[in-house]
Amino acid sequence: MNEGVKTINTALISVFNKDGLDEMLHALAQAGVKFLSTGGTQAFIQSQGYECDAVEDLTGYPSILGGRVKTLHPKVFGGILSRRDNSDDCEQVKQYDIPAIDLVVVDLYPFEQTVASGASEDEIIEKIDIGGVSLIRAAAKNFRDVAIVASKAQYATLVSMMRSNGGAATTLAQRRQLATMAFGVTSHYDTAINAHFAGEKTLRYGENPHQHGKFVGDFDAMFTQLHGKEISYNNLLDIDAAVALMADFSQPTFAILKHNNACGVATRDNLADAFTAALAGDPVSAFGGVLIANREIDTHTAELMNKLFIEVCIAPAYTDAALEILTTKKNRVLLVMKPINLPATTCRSALNGMLVQQRDTRVETEADLRPVTTAVPTASQVDDLLMANVIVKHSKSNAITIVKNGQLLASGVGQTSRVDALKQAIEKAHAFGHSLDGAVMASDAFFPFADCVEIAHEAGITAVVQPGGSVRDQESVDYCNQHGMAMVMTGTRHFKH
Repeated sequence: MNEGVKTINTALISVFNKDGLDEMLHALAQAGVKFLSTGGTQAFIQSQGYECDAVEDLTGYPSILGGRVKTLHPKVFGGILSRRDNSDDCEQVKQYDIPAIDLVVVDLYPFEQTVASGASEDEIIEKIDIGGVSLIRAAAKNFRDVAIVASKAQYATLVSMMRSNGGAATTLAQRRQLATMAFGVTSHYDTAINAHFAGEKTLRYGENPHQHGKFVGDFDAMFTQLHGKEISYNNLLDIDAAVALMADFSQPTFAILKHNNACGVATRDNLADAFTAALAGDPVSAFGGVLIANREIDTHTAELMNKLFIEVCIAPAYTDAALEILTTKKNRVLLVMKPINLPATTCRSALNGMLVQQRDTRVETEADLRPVTTAVPTASQVDDLLMANVIVKHSKSNAITIVKNGQLLASGVGQTSRVDALKQAIEKAHAFGHSLDGAVMASDAFFPFADCVEIAHEAGITAVVQPGGSVRDQESVDYCNQHGMAMVMTGTRHFKH
């Protein structure tokens, strides 16, 4: 038997959005759970053919102040917060005739959607949920005895948990998981309210603790934070880099970033293999990194990831089991990335003004690879060249990336010399035991001399992609021809300063 199994006898349900509520109600009703609710939620439950007691009958008070006060009463919160194993609590709930509430289901007023709709200030203020947030926090605080479902997105999660336990019951681990998600909901909600009133989000600090930092933007339009500490200035920079990189991949891909550069990237048929290969590229730099996947994170992948110290993980979705694993580290930030379109322009401060430019959205395809050597790349080399070219595009200049079999073996980034970038990449690859025989290389800009292709050849690299455009391009082409290397040019430079 799982530890701390608790039966759900009474459920307090107070939700704004009723979508998807019917399936959960059906599962609870079949198990004999008693319903308690107010207003529109009570009417909806009864319309589904289920009996539902009114909170007003329990408290002796009607909904007042235009619905602002409905559940804020000791008989409600006493039933949620009472500790079942505390003798004093048990005596008091008996003395005041307070019934135990075993499950709280809430879906908060849509504050962010109301703001986004352009509603008036009065309408926005009325969508600041008070009772709902209080119910969530109370139930989450008492997770040892009470289960909390804090948003419509978690209705199915509860039903799945009940099925796994063979009825209307939850385990201690499941209630803790629900509580974790619930505090994430209230944190997100309060952050959105704060951001609206402040017009910006104040961060813990900037790049360093002695620097003040703020974020001006709508983070919640792009992500839902499920777990973890407050996101920092540096986290936001890495998250931005991670999202931009992953936007250029369609196959199952996992990437690990540090300081805005990829230190591990791999594409595989499944996510667990992609993570393993990405981590193998540079397991040292991966420590404390920002991870991003373009597929749902499953249990096996989560088990592998959980062995690594992770600052932030981004994915389009997580299975319930994966979440249970990944939330064991309290500070680990878990983000669900919503479908988004990145801004068409980028901007940064410079001198006493701003630099604004069109975002580099160009992604080369096989049709953009112009062979310039006698040897032409094989089909598998073409795939690796295209992958290396994407990664180098998102790496700080001067940059070199080395890829083999869909895996980033190493990169050299942010160097003042392209030769130094290449040497850095080769040294890192060798340090982690990677053979470069048959690997390919990408450069974010042209080779002014043949020295880079010479160094690459000596390391075992057999194919190169670069934009071309140097007055001495032919020297690099000639060296490749003399040593059986394939080179393709794209005609597009991808500087990233």
